[in-house]
Amino acid sequence: MAFTPVLSIRFDVPGASRLEVYEAHGGYQAVRKALGMEPAALIEEVKQSGLRGRGGAGFPTGLKWSFIPKDSPKPKYLVVNADESEPGTFKDRKIMERDPHALIEGCIISAFAIGAHKAYIYIRGEFNQQRLNVDDAIREAYARGYLGKNILGSGFDLDLYTHRGAGAYICGEETGLLESLEGKKGQPRLKPPFPATHGLFQCPTVVNNVETIATVPWIVQHGAAAYAAMGTEKAKGTRLMCVSGHVNKPGVYEIEMGIPMKQFIEEHAGGIRMGRKLKAVIPGGSSCPILTADQAESVTMDPEAIAALGSMAGSGGMIVIDDQTDMVDLLEDLLHFYQHESCGQCTPCREGTDWLYKIIQRINAGKGTTEELDAVLDIADNMEGKTICALAAAATMPTRSYIKAYRHEFEAKIKRERMTV
Repeated sequence: MAFTPVLSIRFDVPGASRLEVYEAHGGYQAVRKALGMEPAALIEEVKQSGLRGRGGAGFPTGLKWSFIPKDSPKPKYLVVNADESEPGTFKDRKIMERDPHALIEGCIISAFAIGAHKAYIYIRGEFNQQRLNVDDAIREAYARGYLGKNILGSGFDLDLYTHRGAGAYICGEETGLLESLEGKKGQPRLKPPFPATHGLFQCPTVVNNVETIATVPWIVQHGAAAYAAMGTEKAKGTRLMCVSGHVNKPGVYEIEMGIPMKQFIEEHAGGIRMGRKLKAVIPGGSSCPILTADQAESVTMDPEAIAALGSMAGSGGMIVIDDQTDMVDLLEDLLHFYQHESCGQCTPCREGTDWLYKIIQRINAGKGTTEELDAVLDIADNMEGKTICALAAAATMPTRSYIKAYRHEFEAKIKRERMTV
């Protein structure tokens, strides 16, 4: 079966961010179809498609929608996570730049399915041009009757707003995002209760990633079966992959789930730059455990296959690393990021990320010891699973994987220092 683009089909169409161009290429047909369906049927259609969240967790989208209580007297909300702060990930940015109306149409359909009359797109603070693009598209949608009162004569009302973050990585975590959206400090909440019952303003809320929501119109228009026919048995459809690092053609590429990683790097990303050899791959964003060259060249690009190697498909932010890279140096940079971005709410994360960074910094500077290297692993064990959110794990999972796969590089730096004393 030939590959069918779902998300990138309009990326190269001139002016596709404008309403008239989006409509000329099939835009806003899905919302007409959706508004003629029962909300429960819409949720079931998304369930049957096999669409999973593209923000990192990979939770089934239709199932998440079904958790919204039907009998709650409280208002319901749809919140789109456009914070996209995971290093290596920049595909949601592409959607907001090239095809913002796909996101808006997805918001209308998703809000109708869950019974929400207000929706918010929480956009990373640094994404100023992307926010302006989305705001322009929202104004066009209001003017054409796709947003506001009685959308397309259906009796369904929806107001859609953008909200800018302030540059905090932690607000990519859904409950930290909700706290920020409410005007409070962006710190994650204890769960349970979950956003499905106690989300924005303590009301039933669905939080989905930009790519997830932008996929919904295609599923509604073409049917769940057409989407489920792509990909693998457990990982359906397509996804946008960001690829950066030591490749000839960094960028955003849409792929069918399950293609070989080696094929993706060679055919889409143009292979390793300067004729060098592959050393490692970060498969889904900086928080994912690293894959060695041998692992990367044998795995397929779907969550189950990558998880079987001890890593994650994550948010689709692949970073390719060549054989000239110092892995100790790379880990120091990564830990500096997580040390800086810890919100400080939980002691294991606040103190642990700082300890990890400073110890690896010492080792990289040639001042560390083997005992300190072992201490890094002990600290990591005392961080993961002991905090409110997963930021501690985002620092510790890659740390352990770097040391496990490339311990000889860490020990070599320690040994060199001892030899010079």
